[in-house]
Amino acid sequence: MTIDYRRLVDELAVAAREAGEAILEIVRRGFDVESKQDASPVTEADRAAELIILAALARAAPGVPVIAEEEVAAGRIPAHDDLYFLVDPLDGTKEFIRGGDDYTVNIGLIEQGRPRLGVVFAPATGRLHGGCVGEGAWLDEGEGRTPIATRPRGELTTAVASKSHLNQATINYLEAAVGNCSYVSVGSSLKFCIVAEGRADIYPRAAPTSEWDTAAGHAVLLAAGGLVDGPDGEALGYGKRAFLNRAFVATSGWKPPLLEPFIEPFSGGGELPAGV
Repeated sequence: MTIDYRRLVDELAVAAREAGEAILEIVRRGFDVESKQDASPVTEADRAAELIILAALARAAPGVPVIAEEEVAAGRIPAHDDLYFLVDPLDGTKEFIRGGDDYTVNIGLIEQGRPRLGVVFAPATGRLHGGCVGEGAWLDEGEGRTPIATRPRGELTTAVASKSHLNQATINYLEAAVGNCSYVSVGSSLKFCIVAEGRADIYPRAAPTSEWDTAAGHAVLLAAGGLVDGPDGEALGYGKRAFLNRAFVATSGWKPPLLEPFIEPFSGGGELPAGV
C-alpha cells in the first residue's frame, strides 16, 4: 500500500480536532462516569470521540485496520498485520473527570512494529502536536504549525512524570540514572510532547501501559529527535501480546540507563493498565 504520509498527518489532525470538539460539547452539558471490566473509568466522551475517529480513518485510509481502546474493551479487535492505527480517543480520563485540562486525543500509525506518524490533541487548550518520522514534528496552537525539536541534554536534567501513576520504581530509577533533577508533572500523552518540545529531557514509566496510550506521542517524539526504549534498552516496539507495554523510558535523544532492574516482573497477561 502506498501512503501519502503528509496528507495522512493532515487528515489525522482534522479528525483529532473534530473528536476534541465532541469531547468539549459533552463537557459543557455534563456526563456520567462508568467503570469498565478492568475498573478503569470511561465516559460518553470516550465513546463519542472514538466513533468520530473511526469514521475519519475509514475515509482517510480505507482498509487500514484500527485498534481503538473502546473497541478493544468491547471485544472488537480487527485482524491486522504490520500496518494499523492505534487510537486512544481520550487519554487521561482521570484528569478529564477531575476537571483538568491535560487530557488528549491520540491517533498513531504503526508500520513494521514502529510508530511512523501521530497526532496528539489537547481539546481543553487547543494545542495540537503532530509528527512523521523522517519529516519532523510540529505544534499548532491555532495559528499555524511551528516546528519543534528535542533539546541537547544539559547539566541539569528535567524529568517529566505522571500525575496519576508516579510510583516508587520511577523515582528510584531517576535517582540512580539521573541523580539530581527537576520535575514537570502532567497527565496523558502530553509527557511525550513536553520532551518533544524541548522542555524536558526524560520521561520514564516503570509500570505497564497500553500501546494506544503511547503510539501517537511516541511518533511525535521520534519525529522531533527523541528516543523511546523498552526496559531492556531496545527501541520500544508494537504488536505485543494484549497490546501491552511493560515499561519504557523516553528521552530527548540520548541513550538512558536500563530500566529493567527497577521494575517488577510482568507476565504480559490480559489485564489492561490504567494509562499514562
